Amino acid sequence: MPNTDRPRTYRLREYTVTRDQEPDAEPHAYAMQCAVCFETGPPDADPDTAHGWVPAHLRAHPAHLTYREHVTRPYRAIPGRWL
Repeated sequence: MPNTDRPRTYRLREYTVTRDQEPDAEPHAYAMQCAVCFETGPPDADPDTAHGWVPAHLRAHPAHLTYREHVTRPYRAIPGRWL
């Protein structure tokens, strides 16, 4: 059984959340998803390339007329001062 008699100290810290610009950051990625069947095209760093999946999907499924774009942008939490 843990010892609950010892005092505990908790410290809070400020953080800034910002886009990750570090060299090891994952790349931005774009992908299109059919809102009818939920099939998703391949992600790509170029949004125009990702959007190119839609006409191919539409040719195969003429009734699938609505799509959504998924954008992945990496962010990083930067530690700030202790409170």
